[in-house]
Amino acid sequence: MLRFLTSIGLASLLLSSPALATENIVFVSGAFRRTIFVKDLEDFVQTGVPQGLLADLIKFSKQPPKSVQGLLKTELPLPVILTSRLLNTRIGEAILERATAIVHPLRAPKAGIPALRSALVLGVVDGSGKLSPLSFLRAYPAEDMAVDIPQLLVLVKKAASISDLVRFFSDAPLDGLRGS
Repeated sequence: MLRFLTSIGLASLLLSSPALATENIVFVSGAFRRTIFVKDLEDFVQTGVPQGLLADLIKFSKQPPKSVQGLLKTELPLPVILTSRLLNTRIGEAILERATAIVHPLRAPKAGIPALRSALVLGVVDGSGKLSPLSFLRAYPAEDMAVDIPQLLVLVKKAASISDLVRFFSDAPLDGLRGS
């Protein structure tokens, strides 16, 4: 009987308090802050019409709205148990630690690793075995998620240099060597 009452009490507590999810993505660079509302992203995915800062960013980046909309709709199939196990290994911890230099709760940056791990696992669960940008944001346990612009630019630069290096070695300069 005690177990039954405890279960009912726990269920009522969980059902009565709203789940915390990201409502705002706050781009931060020093004192500079700009916010994209997750609601604007969700509306954009549904309607194809960007609003607010999202509309400005799409215009500024000269990206076709359809391609941005497609990116936001992208679903990555991931097994929940394997994802959880991987994120709890030393390699997973190292990846999470590096990622939290870019993305973390705005008001609690030191809680970045558990927040990111939680969002990834719960995002896969909520997406029925698939992770999308929106399922990740809905599962991220902080109202305001900070994106550190300088750290993001460092990552973009490293990614660009890696892809340039791969392209260099796969393009024409090696054609003469391949035939030998």
